[in-house]
Amino acid sequence: MKVAVLDVGKTNVKAVIVDAGERREVAARTRPNRVLTDGSYPHFDVDGIFAFFLQSLKELNSEFEFDAVSITAHGASGALLSAEGLALPILDYEFRYPADVEAAYDEIRPAFSETFSPRLPGGLNLGAQLHYQKAVFPEAFANVQAIVTYPQYWGWRLTGIAATEVTSLGCHTDLWRPQQGGFSSLVKTLGIAEKLAPVRKPSDRLGYVTEEMSAKIGLARPVPVYCGIHDSNASLLPHLGRHEAPFAVVSTGTWVVTFAVGGDLGHLDSKRDTLANVDALGRAVPSARFMGGREFELLTRGQGTATPEAINRVVEERIFMTPSVVPGCGPFPDAEHRVVNASNSLNADETYVAASLYAALMTKACLDLTRAAGPIIVEGPFARNALYAEALSKAIGRSVIAISSSTGTSVGAALLAIGFSAPGSLQEGREASSHQLPGSFQQYCAEWHRHVGR
Repeated sequence: MKVAVLDVGKTNVKAVIVDAGERREVAARTRPNRVLTDGSYPHFDVDGIFAFFLQSLKELNSEFEFDAVSITAHGASGALLSAEGLALPILDYEFRYPADVEAAYDEIRPAFSETFSPRLPGGLNLGAQLHYQKAVFPEAFANVQAIVTYPQYWGWRLTGIAATEVTSLGCHTDLWRPQQGGFSSLVKTLGIAEKLAPVRKPSDRLGYVTEEMSAKIGLARPVPVYCGIHDSNASLLPHLGRHEAPFAVVSTGTWVVTFAVGGDLGHLDSKRDTLANVDALGRAVPSARFMGGREFELLTRGQGTATPEAINRVVEERIFMTPSVVPGCGPFPDAEHRVVNASNSLNADETYVAASLYAALMTKACLDLTRAAGPIIVEGPFARNALYAEALSKAIGRSVIAISSSTGTSVGAALLAIGFSAPGSLQEGREASSHQLPGSFQQYCAEWHRHVGR
């Protein structure tokens, strides 16, 4: 079975064909995810994305003739639908609101013990976005007929059917009670209970591609569209039921999100970006995160490689990068980023090595905060960074398995169309190697933790 997956990441947007039986990608189209700055606030270029999707689906269907469409998208986003379409543009969650709006939201948001959702900057709490849009644009908000979560917005554009779903509602929105599986008190406080679209499971068949969209894509027969899933949870999905708990999955992209499968919520720290995610089966999973992909790009600017000379200098001279490169989130949200012990400037390879070790130690901090146990599976771009995987394994003292497909999210989303437990192979990962880092790396780790104060 061939499944077309629409994969909306914060940095890039992809249209992917997945062979669902073999659980592997067979083709992909990619474009950057642009943020537009016209209008009242920064917002996503949804019309540009949708035009890209339609053209990509047309090309991919002519070559592969896919059987279904599934969707995955980043969290912290939702769409306000009116009778004419979008009532307001889909807000970029990195936008920061006026201080008085933020203060007013802090007065009404539920406690961490109810939502297991930490207070995050800007619009990273979807509830904060809805509060801002309602408070600042009351006339437009009054025209809202349905509120949908972000993967389901793309499903709505293909099918005309509005929905929300549990993994996106459970992604630090302040709108969901993950332990009880229902809406939080904020929904009543904001007065949006009647506007929220029906809650569906990610694997529910949302509907079929409309005749209008089918004609644009060139579909010869009705094609079902599945409800869709939050992207990090899509990375987690292929491993549910295939590994015995406890184990951890590290989903990497713009964000690095750790899932402690088989853990409990009792030790999460709301001040250090830990939270409960909700998996595709509706279960709360202890999680922690930092903006690792964005930080790595800011540090390296896409340059450098892990040469033996660079590794030796960085480790032996104890050259550290400290958190937080992107402030306000992650396990050290208030820390000021520094480069330590770099008396001489770093070349591109040395910067790459130091950034890789920083990312590994930040990932370890996230795993420690969730009290994750058992083997660690790394998905996404960081799985192709052998130095990162080795450093994480040596820092935490456990097996790390890297699965380096271009995007594990797409395979997970494709499984929604065939069932999670359907037979099929799972791409084999490789266990982290142990030959790049010198024996002094343990001392490097100890000194890094002394510098960050944890």
